[in-house]
This record gives sequence, structure tokens and C-alpha cells, in this order.
Amino acid sequence: MNAPSASAIPLSPQAARRRFGGLMLGSMGVVFGDIGTSPIYTFKTAIAQAANGTVGQAEIMGVVSLMLWALIVVVTIKYVLFMMRADNKGEGGILSLMALAQIAMGHRTRSILVLGVVGAAMFYGDAIITPAISVLSAIEGLKTAPGLDSVITPSVEIAIALVILIGLFMVQSRGTAKVAAWFGPICLVWFLVIGALGLSHLPDAPRILWAINPLLGLKFLTSHGIVGVLVMGSVSLTITGAEALYADMGHFGRGPIQAAWTTLVFPALALNYLGQGAFALHFLATAGPHAGDISDQNWFFLMVPAALRIPMVILANAATVIASQAVISGAYSLSSAAMQMGLLPRLEVKRTSGEHAGQIYLPTINLALMLGVILLVGIFKNSDALSNAYGLAVTGTMSVTTLLAAVVVRRQWKWSLLRTSLVVIPLVAVDLAFFGANSLKLLSGGWVPLAIGAGMVAVIATWMRGSAIIAEKSRRDRIPIADFLTSLARRPRHRVPGTAVYLSSHPELTPSALMHNLKHNGVLHHMNVIVAVQTTDEPRVSPDARATVTILNESFLAITLAFGFMETPDVPAAMARLKVAGVTFDPADTSYFLGRRTILPTHDHGLRRLQDLLFIALNRNSADPSEVFAIPPGRVVEMGVQVAV
Repeated sequence: MNAPSASAIPLSPQAARRRFGGLMLGSMGVVFGDIGTSPIYTFKTAIAQAANGTVGQAEIMGVVSLMLWALIVVVTIKYVLFMMRADNKGEGGILSLMALAQIAMGHRTRSILVLGVVGAAMFYGDAIITPAISVLSAIEGLKTAPGLDSVITPSVEIAIALVILIGLFMVQSRGTAKVAAWFGPICLVWFLVIGALGLSHLPDAPRILWAINPLLGLKFLTSHGIVGVLVMGSVSLTITGAEALYADMGHFGRGPIQAAWTTLVFPALALNYLGQGAFALHFLATAGPHAGDISDQNWFFLMVPAALRIPMVILANAATVIASQAVISGAYSLSSAAMQMGLLPRLEVKRTSGEHAGQIYLPTINLALMLGVILLVGIFKNSDALSNAYGLAVTGTMSVTTLLAAVVVRRQWKWSLLRTSLVVIPLVAVDLAFFGANSLKLLSGGWVPLAIGAGMVAVIATWMRGSAIIAEKSRRDRIPIADFLTSLARRPRHRVPGTAVYLSSHPELTPSALMHNLKHNGVLHHMNVIVAVQTTDEPRVSPDARATVTILNESFLAITLAFGFMETPDVPAAMARLKVAGVTFDPADTSYFLGRRTILPTHDHGLRRLQDLLFIALNRNSADPSEVFAIPPGRVVEMGVQVAV
């Protein structure tokens, strides 16, 4: 959901405030939906982890202290105050940051590309785990409702969760424009409710307020050995969704997101975690410090008065669906940017809104996410088991983000080495501490995001390798356009009226479609245009910088169209806006010639053979170029050629 474009006419103060408030409200659902639902399962998971040792006042105070300072250091300091300054023409996110780092370096480097690819791959793990753990944790709250504890069995929980999740993915093709209007208001109510809920339980044990002292958290870590490290991994669930603050900056703007976090979201989360801690301390004081009791409690829902638990479960489910929708939409946006950058094959992209360009639907990505979510729910069966898999994906992406940011602040912002080190090294240390703690859960679920990430890295690496091979063979087998025009001058061909557009990745070379058209049809159009579409390291390109035109002769033009990685390339629309002396591009009189490649595998064996077959499968399932470049199907002529990889 993109923010409305700024009007050319300055807004009145009242209108500006309304617009700012509207963006703040919108960010409540899209940006903060994920991190806002973390209280449902985070404190419960961390205390259950601590129950492997002795759980008392010091342990509860230590866990709450770690949670509060995770929100302060990672979310507030790192993302809200630091990372949101590293915007790429207003856009954020891992791929946007990768492009910004490439610009800062002055050239494309393999190390930055690898970091960006790894970070993006880990995000897909997050996108699959988030819906599963969020919805499952909300459904599990039904067991706390009076009279339902014997009815809501684990099988019933799984069934209800799968119905909600499958339904969520099934409605994606219809777009979210109408329901998205409710995201902000629902999450606003959610944050007000969880903040009030936590506040109402502070009198249970007012000493919980001392948890703001970071020394309590550090003391817990240093005195509990391996249990403390495992709890640290669970505490990282507090900051799941923090990456969304940065990734969705282009949708809502830095100011509204920062204001929403500082005025409502952070206070509500802090109050709720403090309230859960106070409630747990009161439980210990009245029931005794029994580890079994501690590990089995669903603290979030037990804080709610019994008569209101079912309405709270309904509200929690609405919030978790919104959190899931936000991360699903994020996967669509990330995939679209990756396709523009050449990291993934061109997949079918459907626009679900005529007003907001950012509202898109990718059927292939949606199906993959749905199957992954269903598989995870079936394997792990409850939110506690899934939490072991969740943290590694989140902290992995965060670590990569900090490393890429270090390149930007050093090279582009021109910070001194000392200043860069003073800021970046502590942030990297915190990220790696969380990542290391979650690595201990590798065998109990942490392998899931690593497997998903490794699979995505394999797909991206295979696509980039295959595309490079195809491009190199194409370059080697084609002749320079200057030589072609020279030979054409010596041997003129029959001309037909109209304009022929030949799409090519190398405008200095003769397109294969042009050669095949000349070979089989023996004619040329009156005007022939070689068009190359390039993706820049900027999110968007201004209309004035869209096209670079080179006049080759009276009947040949070479045009390079530049699009940002957040834009959808519309070639006919860009061509229609061109003003070239003596040339007009009439859509009804223009034909587009595309080269259709049939990829054949070579005789390699082992891993290389598998990679060839994967590339062929990706190529076959990629979208038709006419759809990618918004070319009317009735104006397209395809010329086939076989290429071996």
C-alpha cells in the first residue's frame, strides 16, 4: 500500500496534520502488525525456556529487562533512529539497502551482492514462519476461555489455524484494498487494549518496574549459563517485525512511522511485557515457584478477565491475520524488486488496485508461501515449537542489514572509521548475540529458516548464473549493429509501413529477433527501434531521465529505457512519451518483436546438471515478456531460437 503522492500545491496545516495522522494510522497495521503481536507468544516462550532452571523473581525480572532493552536497542536505536536515515530515495528494505551500498561503493561488488541475496533469502523464511506462529498462538488462546479447555484440543487448534491461513492466501488474488482500510483501526484498538491490559496488572507486583534496569538482564545472562543463552534466543522474538519499520518506509514515510512507534506502539508493548511480568510474579507469590506450572501458562490470555477472553482471542486473531498479511505483501514487494534486479525470473504480477501501484499479487509466490505455511503448521503443530525456528530468520536478516548499513555510513555518509566503529560494532554485536543464541536451536527448528534461505540462495544463484551464460552466448553470436547497418546499406531490403520495436539487452548488438525476421520474412519496417530496458539502483526514475535515444540512421533508433527497481516497466507507455524528431510511436502502427528462447541442458553431470535443470524449470515458469513489459498481446511477434546452458 503506497502512500499518496504529495500534491504539487502545498497542504494547509490542517490537511497536512490529517495526512500525517492517516499515514500513522496506516502504519499501525502494515508496519507494526508483526511486532505488535509478539506479546502473545514471546513472554510465554521465554519463561518456558527459563523453566529448564529455577524460575523465581530474579528470572522473571531478568527476562522482562531483556525484552525491554531489546525493544530499546534494536528497534528504537537501530531501526527508528539509525537505519531509517539510510533510505534509497525514500525506500527502505534489504534490497534497497543493497542497491544503496552498491551506489556508495561506486560499482557493483560481489560481497555486497552476496549479503543482499542472503538477507533477502532469510526474509522468505520469516514470511513463511510469521503467519504460522502468529495465527497458531492466537488460536491457542481459546484454551484459556472457561469451558473450552477440554474442547480445544491440539488437533482442533491446527484445524482452525489451517482454515484461517488457507483462507488468507486464497483471498490474496482479490487484493487487499478494501480490507486494508481496516488494518490501521484494528491495530490501533489492539495496541490500546494490550497497553491497557498490561497497565492494569502493574499493581500485581509494582517491583516489576525495576526491570527497566539493564543490569538485571545482564545479571540473568551471566548467572544462568546455557539456559540464559537459550532464553536470549526466545527474547529475540520481541523484535520480530522490526525489519518492517525499515522495509515499509517508502509506503508511509519516516516521520509517521517514527511517530507511531514512539507515541503508541513502543509504550503499549513495554506496558504489556511489564504487565505479564507483574502477573507472573503475582502467580509465583500465590501458587509457588513450580516449574511445571510456569512452563504451561499462557500468560498473555490469562491476564484477560475470564469473561473477555473469547473477544480477546477474536481480536488477537484479527491482529495476527493483519500481521500475516503485512509479511505476505512484503514478500510480494521483495520478489518484485528482486525480479527487476535480475535476481529472480520474471514471474506473473497482477495489479490488485488501480490507485496504489504497490498493491500487487504474485500467484507463484503466494502458492509457495501457502504450501510452506501449511507444511510448517503440520510439522511443528504449536507456537512453542515454531518459536525455535522463528528467531534465526529474523536475526539473520537483521545482521545482514547492519553490515550493509556499515558500507553506506562509511562510503556515502563519509563517517570517519572511528565514528562508524562506535555505532556499527555495538549494533553488530547485539545482532550476532541474538543470532548466536538462536543458532543453539538449530536442531529443534532453527534449521527451517536456514533451509528456506539456502533454497532461495540456490534459486537466485542458479538464475543469475544461467542468465549470465545466456547473455554471454547471445553477445557472442550476434554482430554489432554498426556492421549490420553497413551491410544493409550495401544490400537494401524491401520496406513495409509501420514501426518495429525489437527488445534487446544489448542495444549495441543486432537483436536476434531482427536477424530472424529479416532471414525468414525478407522485409524491414519503415522505422526500426532497438529498445533496451535497464533497472537502476534507484527505486524510481524521473520521467525526464527515463529514455536515452541514439539515432543510428534515418530508419534505425537505439533507445535505452531506465526503470527503478520499485517500478513496473511499461515499455509502450514510455515509448509513447518520447519526442524524437520526425518519429511518432503510434500504438496502432507499432509491432513488437521478441526473441523466444528454448533452453536446452548441456551434458554436464552432478550438481552442474541439476543447476541446469533448475534454470530450465525457472525459465519455463517465468512470465511472458509481453506481460512483463506491458506490451499488448495483439502487437507481439515472437521469433524462436534454441540456446544450451
